[in-house]
Amino acid sequence: MLRAKHIDLICIAVMMLAVIATLLFMNGEAFGLTAASSAPGYEARLFDKTKVHTVDILMEDWDAFLETAAKEEYAPCTLVIDGEKFSNVGLRAKGNNSRRLTEKYGLERYSLKVEFDHYEYGSYHGLDKLSLDSSFQDNSYMKTWITYDMMNHMDIPTPLCSWAWVRVNGEDWGLFLAVEEPEEAFAKRNFGNDYGQLYKPDYRKLDAENADVHLRYTDDDFDSYDNIFRHSKFDPTDADKQRLIDALKILSTGESLETAIDVDEVLRYFTVQVFVVNMDSYLGRTGHNYFLYEQDGILQILPWDYNLAFATYSLGMPDPINDSTLYVNYPINTPASGEIMRKRPLYHNLMKNNEYYEQYHKYFDYLIESYFESGYFTDFAEETADMIAPYVGKDPTAFCSYADWQLGAKTIRNFCLLRAESVRGQLDGTITSTIAAQAENKSNFIDASSIWLPDLGEIADLKD
Repeated sequence: MLRAKHIDLICIAVMMLAVIATLLFMNGEAFGLTAASSAPGYEARLFDKTKVHTVDILMEDWDAFLETAAKEEYAPCTLVIDGEKFSNVGLRAKGNNSRRLTEKYGLERYSLKVEFDHYEYGSYHGLDKLSLDSSFQDNSYMKTWITYDMMNHMDIPTPLCSWAWVRVNGEDWGLFLAVEEPEEAFAKRNFGNDYGQLYKPDYRKLDAENADVHLRYTDDDFDSYDNIFRHSKFDPTDADKQRLIDALKILSTGESLETAIDVDEVLRYFTVQVFVVNMDSYLGRTGHNYFLYEQDGILQILPWDYNLAFATYSLGMPDPINDSTLYVNYPINTPASGEIMRKRPLYHNLMKNNEYYEQYHKYFDYLIESYFESGYFTDFAEETADMIAPYVGKDPTAFCSYADWQLGAKTIRNFCLLRAESVRGQLDGTITSTIAAQAENKSNFIDASSIWLPDLGEIADLKD
C-alpha cells in the first residue's frame, strides 16, 4: 500500500516535469533559451517573406531627428514590430550617397538603421541590428529583394529581408525593405556560435589606390589594410589580422587558392553578382559594397547593397550609359575592363584556373535553368508586385509615382528575363562573352531596346 502510494507520487512528479519541459521547449525564447540547431526566432517573425509587416517608430521629436539625420547620430525610440513593443532602441539614418542626396534635395525618406542593443542589452528575438531600406534610386522597389533571392537560391550566406510598412508616431511613412544587418546575429545564423571574423571593406577616399578594399596583398603591415580592419564587425586580434593577410598573400599568387578561399562559395557569389550587372561593387571602379568573412584562414565574399545594380550605376560606366542592349548582353567572362580585372584578384585569379572557370560556367547554367527557365522568377516577380502594389500606391514619401513604380517593376522583370536569354547564349557560344569579342561582334545580341534603364530609377527623379 505504501509502495503504491509512493509510485503514484513519483508518476505525478514525472508528469509535472514533462509538462514543464514541454512548455520550455515550446516557449523557450520567452525564458531566454535558444535551440542549438534551430533557426533564430526573428527569422520566422519579421522575416516572413509572404506578407508586408508593420513597423511603428515612436519618437518624441521626429522633426529634430530628421534635421540632424545626415550626421548619422543615434536617437532613442520605441519600435513596435507587428504589434510587439521594444523600448529604448537606437535609430539613425544610414547610407553614403543615398543619405547625402536625400539631404541635398530636401527629402526626408532616409534609409534607417536600428540597433536593439545600442542603449541597453536587448534584441528582437535574437536580432541585434536591422536596416530599413528606402529603395533609393530604385523605382521598382525590388533590386535588392530580387538579388538577395538569387543569392539565397545559390546558397550564399545572405541577409534576410522582408517588406515593412513603416509608420512614425501613428502617421504613414512608407514601404521599406527590412534587412538583417550582417553582424553578430547574422554570423551566428550562418556560421554557428563559433563564427569567425566579419569585415565590410570600404575606402576613405575614392581616388586613393585602395588596394586593401580590392583584396590585393601589398605587404605584412597591418596598417596597409586599414580599410578592412577599421570596418570589422567584431574586434579582430593580431592573429585574426595575420590570417587574413596570409590569405591575401596566397590569393595574390593565384596558386593553391583553396587553402585561402572558399572557392565554391566565391564562384556562386560571382555568378549572381555578374548576372545583375552591379558595377557599384567589387568588380566596379570602387571595388566595395561587399562583406568579407574569414574563418580559419579561409575567405568568403558576401552580398550587400544592390540599389544601383541592374546597370543603373553610372560612375565609370562605358558609353553609351543607358544602352539597355549593351548591359543585357554584358559579358560574363570579363565583367570589367582589363585594368580593373587585374586589380581584383578574388575574381581574376580564380578565372585563370581552368577548373574554376568551368565550374563558374556550370553555376551560371544552373542559375539560368533553375531560376529563370523553370518559370520560378516570373512567378516570384509577379507575386512580389501583387503583394506590395497596394502599399506602393499609398506610400507618402516614395521617390517615384505609382505609375513610375509600375514601369520600374515591369522593367526589372524584363531586364532579368532578357539577361537570362543572353547568358544562355553566352554559355552556348552563340553570343560573345568577353569585352574584346563583343567590341567586334554584336550580331547575335539579345535586343533590349524595348526597355529604358532610367525607368529603374535615377538621380533626376529626386528633383521632381
